[in-house]
Amino acid sequence: MNIFRLTGDLSHLAAIIILLLKIWKSRSCAGISGKSQILFALVFTTRYLDLLTSFISLYNTTMKVIYIGCAYATVYLIYAKFKATYDGNHDTFRVEFLVVPVGGLAFLVNHDFSPLEILWTFSIYLESVAILPQLFMISKTGEAETITTHYLFFLGLYRALYLINWIWRFYFEGFFDMIAIVAGVVQTILYCDFFYLYVTKVLKGKKLSLPA
Repeated sequence: MNIFRLTGDLSHLAAIIILLLKIWKSRSCAGISGKSQILFALVFTTRYLDLLTSFISLYNTTMKVIYIGCAYATVYLIYAKFKATYDGNHDTFRVEFLVVPVGGLAFLVNHDFSPLEILWTFSIYLESVAILPQLFMISKTGEAETITTHYLFFLGLYRALYLINWIWRFYFEGFFDMIAIVAGVVQTILYCDFFYLYVTKVLKGKKLSLPA
């Protein structure tokens, strides 16, 4: 495992922990898109079904279990425990416009036409756009809490680091996965505008706002 993969995993874990702590400490999920969190739970569920069929390493298995557990814990906090604070009026992105095309694409473009491989491919494609409901929600409300922007920053950083990881593996291991790279590029591009606002506003102590 190279340093980019490891720091990418840690950034991903940091994003998840930041979000969970934000919800738990404030006893509120205001400003958080429940739809994005459902999509991420679906991403982890379909990607890590290989937990039932193979063992790679203790680190690999532990991280997969943590991701799945935290994803469903977040969904539970939003839709059950702190449901009264959930801003459903602004979380209105039509997720079927993401899930259906992504599902179709996974059937058409994959490495191997087998159930587990199609589901893995589906998860890669879906993860690249799963943040859209959250970004859409921020654009509707016009602003985001600082802690929410930290969550988004680390989530975007994770994907950017993984993109570098794929490049590293290509040059030093000869490994090349076009599906993962293209999906990673798409996901990173979606974060570009947010990264700019994060650096120019949030890191300077200002509140992040987007045009509604």
